[in-house]
Formats: sequence, structure tokens, C-alpha cells
Amino acid sequence: MGGFFGAIGNEYALEDVFYGTDYHSHLGTKSGGIAAYDSVKGLQRSIHHIGNSPFRTKFEHVFSEMKGTSAIGCINDSDPQPLLIRSRLGTYAICIVGIINNIDDIMDKYFSNTGGQFNAMTGGKINSTELIAALINQKSSFEEGIAFAQSEIEGTASILILKDGGNIIAARDKYGRLPVSIGMNPHGYCVSFEDFAYMKLGYTTVRELGPGEIVELTHDGVSVLKAPEKKKRICAFLWSYYGYPTSSYEGVNVEMMRYRNGEIMADNDRNSCNLPDIDYVGGVPDSGTPHAIGYARESGVPFARPFIKYTPTWPRSFMPAEQSERNTVAKMKQIPVHELIRGKDLLFVDDSIVRGTQLRETVEFLYANGAKSVHMRSACPPIMYGCKYLAFSRSTSDMELITRSTIMELEGEEGFNHLEEYSDPTTERGRNFRQAVCDKLHFSSLEFQTLDGLCEAIGIPRDEICTYCWDGKE
Repeated sequence: MGGFFGAIGNEYALEDVFYGTDYHSHLGTKSGGIAAYDSVKGLQRSIHHIGNSPFRTKFEHVFSEMKGTSAIGCINDSDPQPLLIRSRLGTYAICIVGIINNIDDIMDKYFSNTGGQFNAMTGGKINSTELIAALINQKSSFEEGIAFAQSEIEGTASILILKDGGNIIAARDKYGRLPVSIGMNPHGYCVSFEDFAYMKLGYTTVRELGPGEIVELTHDGVSVLKAPEKKKRICAFLWSYYGYPTSSYEGVNVEMMRYRNGEIMADNDRNSCNLPDIDYVGGVPDSGTPHAIGYARESGVPFARPFIKYTPTWPRSFMPAEQSERNTVAKMKQIPVHELIRGKDLLFVDDSIVRGTQLRETVEFLYANGAKSVHMRSACPPIMYGCKYLAFSRSTSDMELITRSTIMELEGEEGFNHLEEYSDPTTERGRNFRQAVCDKLHFSSLEFQTLDGLCEAIGIPRDEICTYCWDGKE
């Protein structure tokens, strides 16, 4: 994933971008960057690897190195950015949030016979941001170029551009799978993935951009370069997993959605007679916790935290590149509260179950500390398809998903013709799947939120929500 922040106004713009970008640290752990424009120094850019230290520690010297009255910044898990581009459209800085799945096809179609060249990264990989810029530069204006780029890529790209001269162009991705919000204060305007990031800096919300909408921010206003499209498919995982609790998307707050989601899961368990006899409800921290609070509130079972994450040393479990190392870090973070574990029947709610590797180790950790039973609830339906729009997980193949691998073990490839049945707990395939995962991950019981329940918790029209990873519908 990733996030970006831009501001234009006065000498405080660079400071706002520093803090505003840092507030996106929950969305990326690989690289960060800032670009700024000053009338004397022109465009400047700084990029750092942030895999082993927070964004702010790598950019705390930016105020002595850069200056400007407008700036953009980004944090991501993919390619280094922002990039500085010199083209027929002028010189500009650009960053994106999203993923491109058809890079080779685009290269063959538009650049194989032009005699042009791209910087190659390790392994010959092309920087996705540079490719987006190359597509934009095919046209005679930024708005035409951005619309062209978004129409050609398979995937998703929200785009932020800082022009030579200081104006900022912001474009939400074609189907609005990601959020882009505009804020304002007495000095100017800002644009952000997360709205709370600019609220903490004294900005108030102007509005959210629509799908495919392109706007230009100046010191004294926001102008629309391209009107929004009608079709919207905003990612449901914003609310259930990677969105920050204080953020709101399409007017729906993340924390409140998670409470409602947990309540609906508990109600489903009660109505289907699947509510187990338990001592405590807990959340797999951090994003599972509010779902668990909602579940506890609706079920009447006390909420507790049987283990706590030790974040001063290990702030992010997904920092290391290798899965085995990430698992070790996750284990190091778990500090038990023995009085809440020993001899207790526990139910935990996790935001989702993707591969299940860390979750299995968490359950083993609970049993090792004396838990009597461990029941698991997932705050979203079984993930049947790897995300091809946002790359929210590190899975590189559908077969890395615990759903797919378990179905393969149960029925072979024939099972993939019955994914809807496997999602449904009332079918024989659905019951067999849940029991197989319980056996594999050592759960006493397992259930998932339904797709209807998830959409109800979000509360916006279902045809405006992307549900691809659960039902394969684009």
C-alpha cells in the first residue's frame, strides 16, 4: 500500500507535508520521499529507505536541506518516489499510490519502438511511477495525460503532481478504490489520503474527490480539471483493515464501522447458535481490537486484552522483507497477561485471515501460556482472490491464501469451481473448510463475517464497494 500528502500555501507548507506524510506511516514501510517547490531553488526532492526506521527520523533534517511554499510527500511499500521528471509538459515531481499489473504490455505497446529508455531497478524492474509519468507525457496536458494513464493501466493509480511553479495536481484513481481528500486553512490547501492527517494540522475538509476526478490546487483555490466518473468501487479493506481508526472515507468513520462490524458478527453467531461459552472476547491487535469491542458489546461477554503488543521496540511487525523474520518479530511483540489466559476460554477477532501463518503462532502462544480454548472470528469473509488493485498483502499468488491452499487439500482444483459454497457456512463445503482451517491453525472454532454483514457495517451502497477479494467481482 502507500499514502501521500501535499500542501500549498506559504512557508509552512513543507512542515505540513513532513507531518502530514508521517501520519501515513501505517500504510507503508519501505520508502518515503518529499518534493518541494521554491521560487528561487526550484524543485527539490529527497527519498529515503524507511524499512528499519520511521519516516520522521529519516526526514527530520529536511527543513535545513529544502524549502518551499508547496510540497508533496509519500510513503509506500513499492518503488522509490517522488520522482523528478523533465518532459514536454515541463519539469514536475510525481508520486502515486496503487499498483500496475500490466507493465510489460504497456512497455511493448508504447515504448518498445520509440528508442526511449527507463531507469532499471534491481532485477531490471521498472519504477511504476516513472512509467505513469511516461504515459502522462504522451499527451499535451496533465489532465489528458493522467486520464490516458489511468485508462491504460490494469490496476489502480491515484496520482499527485507538484508542478514547476508550485501548483499541485491531484487525481483519484479511476474507480475511486482509494480515498483522496482536499483540506483548507487560512493559508492555503492540502490533499491527503487520510483526512485526519490534515485535521491535526489545522485544516478542515473541503471535500473528497470523486472516482477519476482531477483537480489543481493553487495558493488561493481548487479548480476541477476533469469531472468525476460515475462508477465507484472503493476498497472495503479501508474500513476493516488498513485504514487508520480516526479516518473517515465516504463519510464513514473507520473505528465506528469496526464496532458495528463486530456487533453484526456477534449477532450472526447468536442467531446461528455458534456463540461459544467463553470467558473473554479479545482482538488480535491492533486492527482486530475495535471489531472485538463491538463483538463483546453485542454478545455480553467481557472484553479483555489477554496479550499486549510491545510497540516501543517493535512498532511494525511487517518491517522485515522475509516472512520468517516478520513472524519472529510478531512473536517478540506478544507479551501475555497470564491472569487473562491461564485456564480461560477465549474468543479473538482478527481483521482478516490471509495466510494464517502469524495467527497460528499467536494461537500456539496462547495455548503455551495456559489457554483452555481459543476461538477465532474473522472481521471479513474468506479471502478467495488475491487483490489485484491495491496489493494490500504480500501474497504473490492466490495459492498463498489459506482459503485456496485449504480448498486444494480438500478437493483439488475442482474445489475452485465452488468458492461461493466454501464461503457459505451453511453448506457442507463451507463447514468442511472451516473445520480444516481450525485443524490447521489449532482453533476451537472459526467463523467469518458475511459479505452482507460487512457491507451493512460500512453502510454505503453495495455497488460502490469493491468486494473482489471475496467474490471475484470487479
